[in-house]
Amino acid sequence: MEQDPLDKAILDKIESSEVLSLNTPDYKILKFNPFDPIRKSTESEIQYNNSRFKVSKGAPQVILTLLKDQEILKTKVERNVDLFATKGFRSLGVAKTDSNNDWQFMGLIALYDPPKKSSKKTIADAKSMGIDVNMITGDHIAIAKQIAKKLDLSTNIMLPVSFLDLPEDEAVNVVEKASGFAEVFPEHKYRILELLQNRGKIVGMTGDAVNDAPALKKADAGIALYQATDAAKSAADIVLTIPGLSVIINAIKESYKIFHRMRSYSIYRVAETIRILVFVAMVILLFNFYPVTALMLVFIALLDDIPVMIIAYDRTEKVNQPQKWDMYQVLGMATFLGILGVVSSLLLFYIGKVVLHLDTGVLQSLIFLKLVVAGHLTMFVTRNTGHFWSVKPSGIFFWSVILTDIFATLLVVFGIFLTPIGWGLAALVWGYSLVAFIIEDQMRIYFFKILEHGYFKKFIVKEGTD
Repeated sequence: MEQDPLDKAILDKIESSEVLSLNTPDYKILKFNPFDPIRKSTESEIQYNNSRFKVSKGAPQVILTLLKDQEILKTKVERNVDLFATKGFRSLGVAKTDSNNDWQFMGLIALYDPPKKSSKKTIADAKSMGIDVNMITGDHIAIAKQIAKKLDLSTNIMLPVSFLDLPEDEAVNVVEKASGFAEVFPEHKYRILELLQNRGKIVGMTGDAVNDAPALKKADAGIALYQATDAAKSAADIVLTIPGLSVIINAIKESYKIFHRMRSYSIYRVAETIRILVFVAMVILLFNFYPVTALMLVFIALLDDIPVMIIAYDRTEKVNQPQKWDMYQVLGMATFLGILGVVSSLLLFYIGKVVLHLDTGVLQSLIFLKLVVAGHLTMFVTRNTGHFWSVKPSGIFFWSVILTDIFATLLVVFGIFLTPIGWGLAALVWGYSLVAFIIEDQMRIYFFKILEHGYFKKFIVKEGTD
C-alpha cells in the first residue's frame, strides 16, 4: 500500500532526528484507521512497553473536538494555525489518550507543500489560451492565498459559506467572480462544478485524492494526477502517467490542432461535394451533357483521399481561446466556397464548349483536371481563417497536394485511361485554377467577416420567428 505523503514527510523528519529515531522502534501499531476525508483525521492504537494508548492526527479543529476541555485550547490553537497559514504552512493537530483514556492535545505539526516549479508556467500557458484557472482546496484560506500569490493567481479566494445558502442565480455569480475556494469538503467541490456547468461553462478539474472522486466524475474533463488514488482514477476521464501538470497544456494544444484540422476538413468536404454534384447536375440539365465520366469520378475520389489523409500532419494557426463548433460558420463558408466552385467550373465549361469548341472527350478531360486541381487548391483556402499564406503549410501536406495534381495532369496530357488534351490545355486549366484560387481566397476573407458579424444568422432567425 502506497504511503500517505504527509505520513512520509513526518517519518522522514523522525529519521533525520537522532533522538526521535532511537525511540520509534519501541512503539508498536496495534490498529490503524487511515485518513477519512469526511472525518479529516487518522487514528492509531499504539503499544509502548506495557501501556496502550490511542493517537490521532488530522485537521486541528477536528482534533480539538476529541478533548473535554477544548475551549481552553481552541483560541490558542486557532491563533497558531492562522499564523502558520499566513506563511504558507499547513497545520496538523496531534492528540493522544492518557491512562484514563481521555484525549490530550499534544501540539501542532507544520507542513510546507510548495507548488511544483512547473506549475506557474503551466498556469500562465493555460491563461494565454483563454482558460480560467481557479483553485479549490481543503486547506486553510490563508494557505490558499499564499499559494495563489506564488502562482500569479488572483487572491480572491472565498469560503464555501459565501454561496451555499444562496439561490442558484446568486450562487453562480459568486462562484464565477471568485478565483477559488478554500476549506472545502467533497460536496462543495461537486456543487461548484454543478453551478458552473448550469451556467453553460465547460469545466475541467484535476485531483488525486479519494475526496476528489465525485467532482472528477462530475467535471466535463476529469483529470486524475500522477499517483492518484484508485478511486480518483476510476472517476476521471483522463489519468496522467507522469508527474506535473504541463502535460495537460500539451494535450490542450493538440486538441486545438485536431479541432482545426477537423473544421478544415469539414468545410472542404462539404464545399467539394457542392462543387461536383451541383455543377454536374446543372450541366446535365442545362446542356444535356455529361461533364465527367464514371471513371473520372473514381479518379477524383482516389486523388482527393491522399491530401485529405495528410491534413493530420498539416500546421494549424495558433488560437488563444477554447474552441467550439459553430455550424453556422462551417456550413455557411462551405456553401459559399461550393457556389464559387460551381460558378468557376461552369465558366470554364462554357469556354471549352462554346469558345474553344472542344470535342466531348477532350472537354471531359479538361473538366476532370479542373475539378482535381481547383478542388485541391481549395484545401489551402479552408485550412485557416486568414489568407492562405498566413500559416505556412507543412511540407508533406503541400507536396501531397502538388504531386497528386501533377499525377492528374499526366493522366490527361498523355491520355492514360482518359482522352488526351495536350500540354497547352493542361496549362490553361492550371492558370485558370490558380487565378480562381486567388480570387476565391480574397472573397473568402470578406465573407468570413460577414459570418463573424452574424448577418445571415440574424436574418435566418428573424425569418424563422415570423
